[in-house]
Amino acid sequence: MKSDVETLSPTRVKLTVEVPFDELGDSLDSAYKRIGSQVTIPGFRKGRVPARIIDQRIGRAAVLEEAVNETLPRVYDEAIRSSGVYPIGQPEVDVQELRDGELVTFTAEVDVRPEFDVPDYAGLRVEVAPADPSDDDVEQQLTSLRSRFGSYTTVERAAQDGDVLLVDITGSRDGEPVEDLTASAMSYELGTDGMLPGFDEAVRGASAEETRTFDFVPEAGEFEGVTLDVQVSVKAVRERHLPEPDDAFAALASEFDTMEELRTDVRERLARMRRMEQGGEAQTKVLEALLALIDIPLPEAAIAAELQEHFADGHGDDDHRAEYEGTARRSLKSQFVLDKIADKEQLAVSEAELSAWLVQQAPRYQMEPDAFAQALVQSGQVPMAIADVRRGKALAAVVETATVVDTNGVAVDLAALRPAPMVPVENDDHEGHDHEDHEGHDHEDHEGHDHEDHEGHDHEDHEGHD
Repeated sequence: MKSDVETLSPTRVKLTVEVPFDELGDSLDSAYKRIGSQVTIPGFRKGRVPARIIDQRIGRAAVLEEAVNETLPRVYDEAIRSSGVYPIGQPEVDVQELRDGELVTFTAEVDVRPEFDVPDYAGLRVEVAPADPSDDDVEQQLTSLRSRFGSYTTVERAAQDGDVLLVDITGSRDGEPVEDLTASAMSYELGTDGMLPGFDEAVRGASAEETRTFDFVPEAGEFEGVTLDVQVSVKAVRERHLPEPDDAFAALASEFDTMEELRTDVRERLARMRRMEQGGEAQTKVLEALLALIDIPLPEAAIAAELQEHFADGHGDDDHRAEYEGTARRSLKSQFVLDKIADKEQLAVSEAELSAWLVQQAPRYQMEPDAFAQALVQSGQVPMAIADVRRGKALAAVVETATVVDTNGVAVDLAALRPAPMVPVENDDHEGHDHEDHEGHDHEDHEGHDHEDHEGHDHEDHEGHD
């Protein structure tokens, strides 16, 4: 087999490959067997039709086409490996010449990773948020914990922020009910902005047995861009009463006997959580600083193909499209740069590292690690997984050489963050929401109270995979 590479642009090449006809031998045999098992020819059993009969009845050209289609992917992969280029996406293949018994010539145009040099990345300096929590941070966490042990009293007054409302919701379009916007006896804390846009404004000031309406325009889904009518019936207004932050509460809500001990523990847990967050923030900012050092061309065809696939259903406006395109460009650039660094550092992926990646990623797809691994094998995505782990190791190598300080100028020791993750305090800003990056939380019930424990949350360390 002979192959030549022609550079069409910094991000696209054209391979011309000549394949001796004898390399099609096995594929020709397979083609005859497949065709012979599919056709019915009088006097011959399926699968036992001689090649000369298939040539006479079906045509030699059909057999050659079948054999070439089977051979091309293997030969293309060999040509790519020998060329030294790094392909992106699927090639455009065109058979240029097919001389029966002599050779097959085909071309393949494909986007590739551009050639570039990685500048010296040692000593990048980035700033991250401080790890030490403020007094307000601690009190906010304690208030959140107290709210889980709060009691409720039905009140005969207008609803205000902090009240817990019992509501019925009905959505409609031109008088026809919208099933996804219909719910009964929902409990909701006013002022948290956890419902539809405009919900809080509509029901603020409403009393029991009062109905409010507002318009809602979904940004995605079946009714994207369509104005829907939402009706909210307030069934009850309940005022929340928090327990006093005293030693009795500390004993009820934790393993501590005094409020001071509980407050100290909350502060320490917040600090540990913030230190873990510093690691993730450092990786993100080091990657940003690294990418800022390098200006490389990107394969426009690959970007266009990704955009076309993402917006195939017609959703999103121009702003969303521009945002997604920016993200796609940054992601592809970071892959190129981290792959290049991984090559430079001669990084490899061990079986243990790949297994750890599988364990970390499987919950995101609601699968067990073994099932997730099997799915990757069946879909041919194992190389993708290995590349992802390798890029994470490349970024970690860059972070190790970086200088990381907090905004107060205090140096951050990222090496101290590598042991098993510490137990954090739940961030109240994300209460009640599902996030991919915070999985595996365990919650215990305290003596029948409807609340979540502030302990026992397991957080994963994020290695900055793109």
